[in-house]
Amino acid sequence: MMETEQSGLNISLLASGSTGNITYVESGKTKLLVDCGLSGKKAIELLAKIGRRPEDLDAILVTHEHSDHIKGVGILARKYGLDIYANEKTWQAMEPKLGKLKMEQKNHFSIDKTLTLGDIDVSSFGVSHDAIDPQFYTFQKDDKRFVMLTDTGYVSDRMRDYVRDAEAYLIESNHDLSMLRMGRYPWSLKQRILGDKGHLSNEDGALALSEIVGDRTKRVYLGHLSKENNMKEIAHSSVEEILVNKGTGVNETFHLYDTDPEVPCPLFTL
Repeated sequence: MMETEQSGLNISLLASGSTGNITYVESGKTKLLVDCGLSGKKAIELLAKIGRRPEDLDAILVTHEHSDHIKGVGILARKYGLDIYANEKTWQAMEPKLGKLKMEQKNHFSIDKTLTLGDIDVSSFGVSHDAIDPQFYTFQKDDKRFVMLTDTGYVSDRMRDYVRDAEAYLIESNHDLSMLRMGRYPWSLKQRILGDKGHLSNEDGALALSEIVGDRTKRVYLGHLSKENNMKEIAHSSVEEILVNKGTGVNETFHLYDTDPEVPCPLFTL
């Protein structure tokens, strides 16, 4: 067994962006995907790039039914006999899109619940997005916690309290406000993205981060960047500037990392 598998949580953002999202989380006993918003073939290729195999996976957790989060869920689950976890309303919305599955593969994971999958405690919390009942997850093992928070129009006080002072975050940095407003999207779509059930801008994500990072925090990954309305360099510099101005300790006690829609982040260990 590889050294990175012996203790703690090991994580890779396999793909993150408006075109598709997949996150990999493992411990010594458990290997999970969160969402699979690319084809099954692409997901297998991305896993191979971090030295992992789909046949070793235990389950897929689903955040919501949008295609950039579930495109490859059905095919992977069928091919490798994987359990799928999602809340009841999300199952109702996504099941027709997943294809035929065995009953025993379908598991319900309600909002504000904690499940222990192998040796990882996974907790769910609700977000504000234009899906039927969207939820995201925190992963905890040996007092170390990884938080996923994307696909939300705003971060409420309740969300902030729930995810505060984790060791690592994936947080949404979807769009640059100027690029979105000046871009070619129709006004109705711009309104959707900017609304309370849309996506966090670079500024919104940074302001939320400034209130949730803490002494434990070591890594922050900027995710779900819009292909049309953002760039890594813009997102990174915008978030960094706000975090510096807020005195958060960015680049000192914790560091910012970029994600990519096609290139997985190297595995990191908590």
